[in-house]
Amino acid sequence: MTNNNAPAEGVSLVYQCKLNLSTSTLVYLADLLRSRLNAIRSPWRSLPPGRIAVLVLAMLRHDQRLLDLAGGNGVPESTLRRWRDEMIDLLAVKAPRLDRALRKIARRGGEVVLIDGTLIPTQRRTGKANRPNYSGCDHRHGLHFLALTDEKGKLIWISAARPGRTHDATAARRDKIVEHLKAAGLGALADLGFLGLDKPENPDDLVIVTGYKATRARKLTPGQKQANRILAAGRAPVEHGFANLKAWRVLTKLRTDPARATALLRALLVLTNLEVNR
Repeated sequence: MTNNNAPAEGVSLVYQCKLNLSTSTLVYLADLLRSRLNAIRSPWRSLPPGRIAVLVLAMLRHDQRLLDLAGGNGVPESTLRRWRDEMIDLLAVKAPRLDRALRKIARRGGEVVLIDGTLIPTQRRTGKANRPNYSGCDHRHGLHFLALTDEKGKLIWISAARPGRTHDATAARRDKIVEHLKAAGLGALADLGFLGLDKPENPDDLVIVTGYKATRARKLTPGQKQANRILAAGRAPVEHGFANLKAWRVLTKLRTDPARATALLRALLVLTNLEVNR
């Protein structure tokens, strides 16, 4: 019996998929590409800027495979990869620097920011690059990065990506978070992963509040437990910031070159804020 529903040999099936993003984000991306093309005096592409922006957003939001998109749009896979990397670089340079982000919070009357670290899963790498990316805390391979949000959970800064085994406090020391906070006159709320990061001689000069940690020999007092609950409630919005960022499914499991992960994260910071602030 002949199966009439089977596709003919050599014929590919193409389907449509809804991209749940705002038109303003698409327009912003397309305008960014147009400005780039005018700057390099290369106004021609095999597809118009708006169509390219849709394909790049599909790769980032839905983690669509390059080969699948290339076949459905009649362009080579290498061309799609080049467009994606170009757009990521254009967006990444729009991400704010740490000192400028903190000064902006201070100028508008903010007093504290929220800081936390997270792991972006990656494929297990071979050779010497395998062990540094393994996080003993999360029991998986990935890249670690820090993020700062305002008191409402809006992302304001993302650090460079580091090996998965990096501790939150170690990453914060390398980025000189305490020094930048003091320069801006701000404080920060953090979890116990940042315990010991800020050790001023005068307790009144503490800028990073981390709560209290119980040990086997020392239990927390009722007052300390209450302080931890208040701190946890104040830090809750940072999780919303991470949730908005990780809505970009390309972060579900990174397959890109780790050397490009920092640019990708900062590009997604810009896109996330475009969506949240629309």
